[in-house]
Amino acid sequence: MNTSFVIWGIIIYIIIASTIALLSRKGNLPGMSGYFIGNRKMNGILSALSYSATTYSAFMMVGLAGLTYQGGVGALGFEIIYFIGVSLILIFGPRFWLAGKKNGYVTPSEMIGDRYQSKSAAIVIALMSCLFLIPYSAVQLAGVGYLLQGMTGGSISFSTGVIIAIALALFFSYAAGIRSVVWTDSLQAIFMIITSTIVVILIVHSLGGFGQFFDNLQTTQPEMLAVPGNGYFSILTFLGLTIPWFFFSISNPQVSQRLFMPNSFKGLRQMLIGFLVFGLIYTFVSVMWGFSALQLFPDLEKADLATPSLLSSDAVPPLLGVIVMVGILAAAVSTIDSIMLTLSSMFARDVYGNMKSRPDDRKQLKVGKIIIPVIAILAYAFAELELDLIAVLSVAASSGLIVGVPAIVGTFFWKRGTSLGVIVSVIVTALLVLYLEATGTKPLGLGSGIWGLIVSSVLFIGVSLISRPPEAKAHEFVNLMKEYRKTKKAIE
Repeated sequence: MNTSFVIWGIIIYIIIASTIALLSRKGNLPGMSGYFIGNRKMNGILSALSYSATTYSAFMMVGLAGLTYQGGVGALGFEIIYFIGVSLILIFGPRFWLAGKKNGYVTPSEMIGDRYQSKSAAIVIALMSCLFLIPYSAVQLAGVGYLLQGMTGGSISFSTGVIIAIALALFFSYAAGIRSVVWTDSLQAIFMIITSTIVVILIVHSLGGFGQFFDNLQTTQPEMLAVPGNGYFSILTFLGLTIPWFFFSISNPQVSQRLFMPNSFKGLRQMLIGFLVFGLIYTFVSVMWGFSALQLFPDLEKADLATPSLLSSDAVPPLLGVIVMVGILAAAVSTIDSIMLTLSSMFARDVYGNMKSRPDDRKQLKVGKIIIPVIAILAYAFAELELDLIAVLSVAASSGLIVGVPAIVGTFFWKRGTSLGVIVSVIVTALLVLYLEATGTKPLGLGSGIWGLIVSSVLFIGVSLISRPPEAKAHEFVNLMKEYRKTKKAIE
């Protein structure tokens, strides 16, 4: 593809998105709550679009397409398991929203610290999130790097693509905090779903229509339409990938923090329904992209080059290819800036705030803004490693974050849970996951995410049983829904 097309596409996107980000500053809300969660005033439609753009990032159009190219239809099963896991929001979403509205929480780690009456628990959760989410944000940067490098035949280098993505994420984060991110996310979500679907229809048509498309696969590479197929998706590999992803909606704080943002229960429901519709379409589109690349380019050096190779091919009109490329770039940026805001808010609120005897809101916000570029630099350094298979690396990050799931479940459903249980389970298991990922060790053939969930659950329950719980707070959280039903009109 002509590099000038790509450059002009990026320039036009920057102008439009920057204008939207700057316009979002009007009526900007001050303080930590305003800057990081929009003062809980986001309507359902904006929340749904932003939630979708943040979740379905470079992981989908680059990562999931690459995973399909690598292992076949098992990638669809992997993503469907995540989709099923979104049902956890039906259980936890109302509880997050109620707890946040009642107690003024800005971050998930702040909520956990208050539930277990422990500053240390909040600090541990916040630091654990930073430890595993910075590599995840680097994965998004890598997705942009591979995309621009592949589409221009190397004229735009991997590093240049990464720098473009991180510069945009920084600008959107600083423009107006979460307000600019939500508005640019909404534009990006609509852009992504329309353009990517059009491309799939065009490519499938060029390959003879849907019937011929799958007949070709069945004839040339039938193993890609079965599980385990070519052997990539063995049962243990499948479990290792899917279990951490199942808990993504509650284990990833950049996602769960959005449960504090809707302006009402109705807005929360709209957010979930909109996200499910968006996600179902985008999942099938991404898988079809992977299968399309498999037919057109069966010998790619890296599976993550499937999408850029497809967009730069003769099967996609150049203008449409550039438009979709911009959509993927925007999706990756939306995830990166969301992670930057979430981690900076957690550090300012729960690490700095708790270590400094709760400084005022203004000082916390100042620290949060200072931390944003630090997170960006760390993510850039990690992205420059140019590691393979974006989808697998994303799961590795979720494998680390899964260590906090028992504490989150205990927050609302187990009065006996204690702060010591949280601290021990998170620290010990996070170190275990880091060791397993660094060495590539898989005891009994099981991935680090499975061991992370098992070990953290055992430690959380065991340590909690031998330590003293905060009874008043435990009762308050476990009975949130009962209290809501009694005082529904007052809360809404």
